[in-house]
Amino acid sequence: MTEPNIVPPPGGPPVLSENAETVLQSRYLIKDESGKCIETPAQLFSRVALLVAKAETQYGATPDEIKQWHKTYYDLMAQLQFLPNSPTLMNAGRQGMLSACFVLPIEDSIEGIFETIKHTALIQKAGGGTGFSLDKLRPAGDRIESSGGTTSGPISFWRVFSEATNAIQQGAFRRGANMGMMSIGHPDILKFLHAKQNLTAFTNFNISVKITDDWMGTLAKSPGTPHIVENPRTKQRYLLPHGIDIANYTIDDLYKLTGKPPRSSGKAGRFFTVGDIWKMIVKCAHKTGEPGVAFIDRINRDNPTPSLGRIEATNPCGEQPLLPYEACTLGSINLAKFVALDGPKPEMNWPALAETVKLSVRFLDNVIDACNYPVRNTAHIAHSNRKIGLGVMGFADCLFLLGIPYDSQQGIEFGETVSKFINENARRASGALADLRGPFPNWNHSLWRTERNKKIRNASITCVAPTGTISIIADCSCGIEPAYSLVFIRHILSGAKMLQINPVFQQIAEKGGFYTKKLEKQIAKTGSIQKIPQIPPKIRKIFKCAYDIEPQWHIRMQAAFQRNCDAAVSKTINFSENAAISAVDKAYKLAYHLGCKGITIYRRRSRAGEPMSLY
Repeated sequence: MTEPNIVPPPGGPPVLSENAETVLQSRYLIKDESGKCIETPAQLFSRVALLVAKAETQYGATPDEIKQWHKTYYDLMAQLQFLPNSPTLMNAGRQGMLSACFVLPIEDSIEGIFETIKHTALIQKAGGGTGFSLDKLRPAGDRIESSGGTTSGPISFWRVFSEATNAIQQGAFRRGANMGMMSIGHPDILKFLHAKQNLTAFTNFNISVKITDDWMGTLAKSPGTPHIVENPRTKQRYLLPHGIDIANYTIDDLYKLTGKPPRSSGKAGRFFTVGDIWKMIVKCAHKTGEPGVAFIDRINRDNPTPSLGRIEATNPCGEQPLLPYEACTLGSINLAKFVALDGPKPEMNWPALAETVKLSVRFLDNVIDACNYPVRNTAHIAHSNRKIGLGVMGFADCLFLLGIPYDSQQGIEFGETVSKFINENARRASGALADLRGPFPNWNHSLWRTERNKKIRNASITCVAPTGTISIIADCSCGIEPAYSLVFIRHILSGAKMLQINPVFQQIAEKGGFYTKKLEKQIAKTGSIQKIPQIPPKIRKIFKCAYDIEPQWHIRMQAAFQRNCDAAVSKTINFSENAAISAVDKAYKLAYHLGCKGITIYRRRSRAGEPMSLY
């Protein structure tokens, strides 16, 4: 008897790399009780496509139309033109939780904190990632009226969330991932900024400090201004004295403001200034890559539903700013599949890309209806706002095929062109769905009606995700990142190591007659081909990798995509091992001035156990 979840494919089997097969067998394909795979990759894509196609019945599709949609969605994935986020691939037709991104509120009470931990467990068990703001939690040493005691503060409760994720991970499909965020004006901000300087702490969290436009303006004009923090419970304002014990200070160690703060001279010298806090952020990021920075006012200027509240947190990788309890399903288009190579020179197949954008938007909108959300509040707001996150992968490969250097004005202009094309076509597709199915239920109170006067099916449509695992399945580069290296070792969840060779470079090098196993090992040792003389200069110019590219080009590319993106862009700004702290300072400020919603940097070898490494 056929296992009920095994769905025969309606089309030809996908052509997958050895690494893709390994990842699918390890984490995605259905297994029997003995752990043996009883599903093929074709059957996986068929299982997902059928569930997504069945959602069309809610909008009047006939059985014959469902059959056609099943094949259409299958072909979209099997041809590796588009893939949804991992929970959809893993859970479709099984557990039913299909979204990757969640933000959960943390209220300032024991009941509220542990209710959120329960919700986190339900979401992460099914493969979702969670983001949190710690802003509402009262600072260490603050009074607890019910007991007469004092609180241990947000950092101690944060540890409970981290340990819960560690426990959940044992039975989950994939490694638990979180985002922890705190406003720069919280009294415990010094503790937050230093929390991950201990590389063994909070290993399942990314962290970002939220900074306002006013604060950045003060940094630019008068960095000597004392930094003011505010107790979220009492609204009492304080200054942070120099010399306090960062790991152990309480609210009683701070200087209570009763009038105007001291100016930037004399008495003010006793306290941390805005400039001091900025230097602390930059120094910590230089040392360990954390914290990142989230420009929270920039994020909220694009909040499509401000009447429902401000956005205070993002998903774990930062590409989806979400309201409390909100969820989002992601999917990414493999841009390398849309480079036509049969003409006199390589060029983009824009009509084919437009059609794929249209289908992908419909696919993701259907996922919202097919998803079984594990938290009731999330189900309500997910259906009310219908946010999706259509992004890209294979961007670096696309540039390789087109012969465009990543770190060039031509590269930035192409990034701007392709992101604008996708964003405009995605909005057009969502608008067409609104005509067929109606706009998202909260549309009447959204910026789409009040400012843009446009009916739209999804409150937010585009973002750029990191696409870590699905890019392995698609055998392409991640998100909009440059290639890490043309040859490298990838470490995956099971502890296995995979040799990753960029397929575009390998094909061109073999055609040029200079690809050898010796060259492969040489590249894998250095991560770069820039100093290998037997490789032609024009090839070296195009095939630059992450650490060959100056940080400013990384940031300019992120900004180019952000200008044409509803949500945000997940991007790591790579720095060489010997980069100066001043270079990080410059990068963070450039990201702000270019309109990025946030920035994450990583200085090479600043941590052990990197997911990608060289020989």
